[in-house]
Amino acid sequence: METRTERPGGKRVVVTGATGNVGTGVVRALAADPEIGSVLGLARRRPGLDIAKVAWDTVDLSREHSEERLTGLLEGADAVVHLAWRFQPTRDPVTTWRSNVLGSQRVFRAVERSGVPALVHASSVGAYSPGPKDEPGVDEQWPTDGWPDAAYCREKAYLERVLDTFELHPQIRVVRMRPGFLFKETAAPEQRRIFAGRHVPGTLVRPDLLPFVPDLEGLRFQVLHTDDAAEAYRLAVLRDVRGPFNLAADPVLDAHRLAELLGARTVRVPRALVRTALATAWRAHAVPASPHLFDAVLRLPVLDSTRAHEELGWRPARTAEEALSAFLRGVREGRGEDTAPLAGRKIG
Repeated sequence: METRTERPGGKRVVVTGATGNVGTGVVRALAADPEIGSVLGLARRRPGLDIAKVAWDTVDLSREHSEERLTGLLEGADAVVHLAWRFQPTRDPVTTWRSNVLGSQRVFRAVERSGVPALVHASSVGAYSPGPKDEPGVDEQWPTDGWPDAAYCREKAYLERVLDTFELHPQIRVVRMRPGFLFKETAAPEQRRIFAGRHVPGTLVRPDLLPFVPDLEGLRFQVLHTDDAAEAYRLAVLRDVRGPFNLAADPVLDAHRLAELLGARTVRVPRALVRTALATAWRAHAVPASPHLFDAVLRLPVLDSTRAHEELGWRPARTAEEALSAFLRGVREGRGEDTAPLAGRKIG
């Protein structure tokens, strides 16, 4: 009897959230692999991208009726890569909960109902509880209770609990990816709108216009190029691995490394002062990034990616500085892609 992994023409993979920062990278990585026969990219809005072996369809995971449609779309798939996530509106956590948590549960149930044997889920460093900032970092056994005040962390942590039960299903292989911050050049317009707002001109993000980098207590974080993360997802689809994987590139970034990269100087700034300014701007609707997310970032642990290196066979091809440089280049030049989330918009 033929199994799905032996289907003539290669594996069939469905990717949710296929038009965003990570999704476009994952779709391309999968489509370029000869073991993959076809990729179905799902998103709320159909993109204008034309990629060999990739078909597109639309689904809104926030809607209750989407589960029935999803089940049909997943029929015959060898794996589902679940990336769909809604970051905004940050002032309406009920809306993001409907899309992210309830929508993810609809995906999980559709995977089970349609008999898909593998689920690769996009978790995050944001799912982790506050932890040490020193290297070598925490492994995948560190608690995943998130930072409860930040909706993003709260939702990622909740889904970790859901998957604790879902992965007990004997016929479904479940993988959880927990990457650091993901950047690439063509995703810069989307990320600028998410965190800084659509009215911040990308042309102002220039090293010569940046007077200093604030040296904040707890400002140590990890960056990974999106295409390197996409490679980890490709490996997770094709290899018989299970469980969580931390994904991060070296070096760990802090104020001093950022200052070197930007050709600026560092200035020690009280954390409370920056948080107060951010909270004031957020309440005034001047910026979309909430002060609760700021609190979370300063408490996130440094990740140890040894398990991904040894069991997944994954190593990033780019350094953290190269990933961040690509992001800055994309912001300044307004580059994007022909998808609704990544549409480039030069402002100013």
